[in-house]
Formats: sequence, C-alpha cells, structure tokens
Amino acid sequence: MLKIEPINAFNDNYIWLITNTKNNHAIVVDPGDAKPVIDILHTHNLTLEAILITHKHADHIGGVRELKDLTNAMIYGPTKNIGKLADVEVIEGQQIQLQKTEVTFKVLELPGHTMEHIAYYNDQSVFCGDTLFVGGCGRVFEGTMPEMFASLQKLASLPATTQVYCAHEYTESNLNFALAVESNNQDLINFNTYITKIRTTNQPSVPSSIKIEREINPFLRCHEAAIQDRVGKHYGLSVNDPVETFALLRQWKDKF
Repeated sequence: MLKIEPINAFNDNYIWLITNTKNNHAIVVDPGDAKPVIDILHTHNLTLEAILITHKHADHIGGVRELKDLTNAMIYGPTKNIGKLADVEVIEGQQIQLQKTEVTFKVLELPGHTMEHIAYYNDQSVFCGDTLFVGGCGRVFEGTMPEMFASLQKLASLPATTQVYCAHEYTESNLNFALAVESNNQDLINFNTYITKIRTTNQPSVPSSIKIEREINPFLRCHEAAIQDRVGKHYGLSVNDPVETFALLRQWKDKF
C-alpha cells in the first residue's frame, strides 16, 4: 500500500516521497527543491497531503513555500528556528496521523547537526534528515558533541529492522572513512563491496537499517573498545569515554 522512493535533488540530496498507492495521496520529506517534486506529482497524478521538515537548512526547506502554494499540503516541522514555516510545530513523542496517506509517525528530537533537528519514525522506518547517514553522521554545526552523540544513540536504540531514510548520498565517502577506522570489520568490508557494486549503476544506497548501522557505522559504536583504541592511536591519546571518542571521531572525519 505504501511506496517510499527518493526524488533526486541538487548534487546528492534525497527528497523522500511516501505514496499510498491505493488512493494516490502522498507525503514528501525535506523538499529542498519544489520542481522535481511537482514533476512527479503531475506525472503520477498524486495529491500531496503533507510536507515533513526535519531541519532548517535550505537544501531541505527551499521548496516548501512553492509546494504549499500549489497543493495546500499541511506542513509539519520542528518548533525552533525555522521561521514559523510549519503549519503544525511538533515536539518529541508527538504523534502525527496522516489519514489520507494512511501513515502515522512519531517525532524524535535530535539536536546536534542543528538545534531544532527532528526525525519522523514508526515501526518500519525513520526519516532522519542529516543526523544519521549510511555509515556516518552529520556534522555538528549548532549543537554540542554530547548532544549529537545522544541523538545518534536514540536512533541506534530503535528496532533493528527499522529502515533508515537519510537525506544525502554520502555513503561511499562515509564507508571510506569507516574503513580507515575499522579496516578489519568484516561486516563493513562486505557492506562496502555491496555499496560499490550498486553505485556503479547509480542505484541509491539508501535506505539502510538500524541493524546495518549498528554493525558498520563507527559513530554508533563509540562505546566499543576497538573504536576507542583506534581513535586513541590516531590522536596519540588514551580514550575510554564514549562521548569523547565520538567527539574525536567526528573531528577526524571533518578533516578526512
């Protein structure tokens, strides 16, 4: 009944389209550009019920006003720092029932990349914007390292089968870094081989899953001795605190 597919935007953005194939109602997540969304709505005769915003960056909200004017879709977004763009401002734990598309999401607050960043999740999926990427995580622009660490741990605690829909095609570069951190992680090696194969034909590397991310993403495993030891060796330090490990790992990735 529900179909989830990426709409390509800019160089590497994914705008997520969620469609009820029974009645052709749809939702978009983080429409940074209206044009590709409008094209698909027209091509497939879809009615846009809602627009979900994870955070304020222009490549995630740039098309919201035009889509609102065209479709009058309800806009959902975080309460902080997005210029009152949302019709409905949502907070942690709030439930969003989208009746025409027949899907329900709960809201997670994920400060770190930006202070107002949120995600939308249910038993099957999480739309996490720029907090968690396949094999990596977002840069910490506004929040603190402890806040970003806690946000990632919140995502890591979701059920293993949860599909992870992030907003960028950063996977190959993220896995290159992850392999520099964990060259002997066989799960990571196998996953990298798979991603390299599908990207040669330009297939999206997203969605991932929480299970996969727990196995191959170093940013979710800063409590593990192997990650702490590798980060410590890189900096010439003794590191045994997960938050400190995360902060150093993120700084390493920023310069990688």
